[in-house]
Amino acid sequence: MLELLTDPAVWASFFTLTILEIVLGVDNVIFISIAASRLPEAQRRRARVVGLTGALVLRVLLLLSIAWIIGLSAPIIQVAGLDISWRDIILIAGGLFLLYKASTEIFEEVEGTTHAAKGEVVQAAFTAVIFQIMLLDVVFSLDSVITAVGIANHIEVMIAAVVVAIVVMMFAAAPISRFVEHHPSTKMLALAFLVMVGMALIADGFHFHIERGFIYAAMVFAGAVEGLNLWRAKRRVRLAENR
Repeated sequence: MLELLTDPAVWASFFTLTILEIVLGVDNVIFISIAASRLPEAQRRRARVVGLTGALVLRVLLLLSIAWIIGLSAPIIQVAGLDISWRDIILIAGGLFLLYKASTEIFEEVEGTTHAAKGEVVQAAFTAVIFQIMLLDVVFSLDSVITAVGIANHIEVMIAAVVVAIVVMMFAAAPISRFVEHHPSTKMLALAFLVMVGMALIADGFHFHIERGFIYAAMVFAGAVEGLNLWRAKRRVRLAENR
């Protein structure tokens, strides 16, 4: 263990993996913010913490099952000339779920559908949100876990990087959630991001890889445009108040 702490290569792989997990976790934080916003205010923080804690446990279990994860890439069936593995099936299923979830959220935002707030309904919604957060985290983290196996040679380094990334996501989820709630237009933009990510996951499942750099560049550009729109709207309100 002491050798790991004094090895520069180990620290380099740790920081690389931590940054990778945080960057790849941006999609997950957006989804968590939107999913938790469906709950009453008093339950949102608990949903984020419980969901991310469960996600951390699932991600560590994936790392401890390295041999099984690597085996997920082995073809099990062939469809239209494509070798389909369990990894591909998980990505396709996760992408379809993400498309469904984002599409229904967009429909409800546009149509103005209201959600019931009865006791038993809220409890069912809370359980559903936790399940969705953990399920999507497995889908989002599958590629990053496989990448981690290829970058680091020590399971301790991989687990440490995942723990740090999840802690950062726990702190980031709350301010992102508040911002999205106070600016409804950003929620629609975030849902559009989820549609794009869902399509990328499905494409990956069918062996049409889309570089994540293009997706993140599109997110940054769209986010910058939305930021300018929010700044303009706030400036107009300020000018109107000063008249």
